[in-house]
Amino acid sequence: MTGTPRLDLDQDGSQLISAAAGHLEVIVDLPAGPARGLAIVGHPQPLLGGTARHKLPHFLARALRDAGWIALRPNFRGAGRSSGEHDGGRGEAADVLALHDTATALRPDLGVALVGFSFGAFVLARVARALADRGTPAWRLVLAGMPSGEVESKRQFDPPTDLPAALIVHGEQDDWVPLVNVLDWARPQGQPVVVVPGAGHFFAGHLPTLRDLMLAHLRP
Repeated sequence: MTGTPRLDLDQDGSQLISAAAGHLEVIVDLPAGPARGLAIVGHPQPLLGGTARHKLPHFLARALRDAGWIALRPNFRGAGRSSGEHDGGRGEAADVLALHDTATALRPDLGVALVGFSFGAFVLARVARALADRGTPAWRLVLAGMPSGEVESKRQFDPPTDLPAALIVHGEQDDWVPLVNVLDWARPQGQPVVVVPGAGHFFAGHLPTLRDLMLAHLRP
């Protein structure tokens, strides 16, 4: 697309890059010192108002930035300044793959972490599966509040399985995605799930715990 700037990994703030549906808005948070890696952070369901500026992906991206990561928060299709319409996770995953490829071409020296919350976790699970299938798996994967089975909105989700280097975190009292749904997804593949006692879907009052679990998983 003409007139669409490439990703600038030396500049904080909102940028537009090319993706399949047109523009993809990406918010870049840069660490104060040398970068230890690239982290792509996925946001909650745009059909319910979720964007890259939602407090939870914002909180996680800033924690990653402060820990030395270049944090990239794409707005999924139809959210913020991103083009296109909601595609149930398929087109969104294709867009994030384009972001991944653009970022890693600019910084091939850095490993990549994928961090997703809610619908963003579902999207980044698909991205992680695609990267693994093509022989370039993400270094680490963190999925929190990932939808599986039928969720509160009556939508149905079927996340991919056998995700490499994955940390799955779920709230004990999640009323959007029942914990049993995630355990049913995890059980056949023997995937551990970290359950945060007393936490709901948005981890209110438990964000420091989620942050600490994420950062511990991302340590070398």
